[in-house]
Amino acid sequence: MTASAPTSTGIKLHLKQAMLAIQFMTRVPLPALDVSAADFQAAIRWFPLAGLVVGSAVALAFTLGNLISPWLAALAGVAAWVWVTGALHLDGLGDLVDGLAASHGDPDKLRAVMKDPHIGSLGVSALVLQLLAKTILLHEVALAPYPHAAMLMAVLLIPALARIGPLLWTLWLPPLHAGLGSTFRAGAGPLCLALWTIGLLAPALLIAPALWATVGLLVLWGVWLKRKLGGVSGDCHGAGIELCETGLLLALIIASTL
Repeated sequence: MTASAPTSTGIKLHLKQAMLAIQFMTRVPLPALDVSAADFQAAIRWFPLAGLVVGSAVALAFTLGNLISPWLAALAGVAAWVWVTGALHLDGLGDLVDGLAASHGDPDKLRAVMKDPHIGSLGVSALVLQLLAKTILLHEVALAPYPHAAMLMAVLLIPALARIGPLLWTLWLPPLHAGLGSTFRAGAGPLCLALWTIGLLAPALLIAPALWATVGLLVLWGVWLKRKLGGVSGDCHGAGIELCETGLLLALIIASTL
């Protein structure tokens, strides 16, 4: 009993942190949790798991829509994508684009604009383009010559692969300001990053090798953040996740046409 107690406690702790990650990154209803600051910080380790939840919802909606037409499959998939995430990452993309447009290279103004709850015309344009891109790319996925089961599994994996990004960017880049980007910093770790990367890219190699573009996309976003902004924030994480998801859909389509 004495030996098993720490193991049982550790499992419960990881389960709580995993549930917290799903609560934070999705709209999936889960029981209220009594969490500490350390639990919240450690939730970042389970972001890819939350991505699998998102991917499952998208794949299910995509499959149901595809019973009628490829366009309905695409629309249902994107609608599920937005709903299950609560547009959390789209908000980050819009804020980042607004900040870049208004700051003119001034880092203080950039941070101020990104904190502003209002969204400008360029931010709205970025969101419209992002949603259009995902809709069109999911339509192409529905028409791709790959076996349908493989494409469906690829769609399921894409949100999880994109959510490896915060684990990498948090370890690599300093926080731009106090906020979610800095809050999760203490919870990230290289071992967790390595385990999720190997655990998700290994099946991707069998299902759709094009998904290995994840590595390049995540690194490119990190390089861009370092050169352009000098660090990372919660909005940068959200924008990176959105752009990585779109990039992986595009990689999938390009590979299917070659």
